Amino acid sequence: MTEQDKADRHAKRMVRKKAVVDESIAKAQEERGVLVINTGNGKGKSSAAFGVVARALGHGMKVAVIQFVKGRSDTGEEAFFIRAAKAMPVNLFWHVTGEGFTWEIQNLDRDIATAQSAWALACRYLSDPEIGLVVLDEMTYAFKYGWLELPTVLEKLAARPKMQHVIITGRAAPEALVAAADTVTDMTLLKHAFKAGVKAMPGLEW
Repeated sequence: MTEQDKADRHAKRMVRKKAVVDESIAKAQEERGVLVINTGNGKGKSSAAFGVVARALGHGMKVAVIQFVKGRSDTGEEAFFIRAAKAMPVNLFWHVTGEGFTWEIQNLDRDIATAQSAWALACRYLSDPEIGLVVLDEMTYAFKYGWLELPTVLEKLAARPKMQHVIITGRAAPEALVAAADTVTDMTLLKHAFKAGVKAMPGLEW
């Protein structure tokens, strides 16, 4: 096959590909808020959500972040976004509502109370049409351990403002939540430095 043959073949493939892509774009004309789930055992669920936070803020949207399990307030993402909010008129509302992992707290009543308090806060934003994006970080653990009732949460998510996007992160997203979502990513763990004895490092893990 000559170089010209390769070029011609590539050009024909791209013409076919463009037709497929253009057809898909033409069919996707509905405009509404999207429910996104980032789940799985792999790294990057929250990181991906925070990337969308930056994207939404760049478009001038109002964003609310509620962290359900994480209790530390020295994470790089919080420090960056809070500094950005102080430096410019950024519409960001960031709430660290957790107290840490349940195996550290070792108090079921406290875990339930903390999760329900976080959910009550989230409901305020899920009722506000001015909020374009709501991130419910590590929320899936509230379902896994029975801190929140999934049907109640699904009902609220379904009743949120039409144009509001929601991202929920955390492992083991329940089937009913996955079924209700528009976009679901299951992040698969292949390797992790922590398993090899490497300490969680600032700037990468938190």
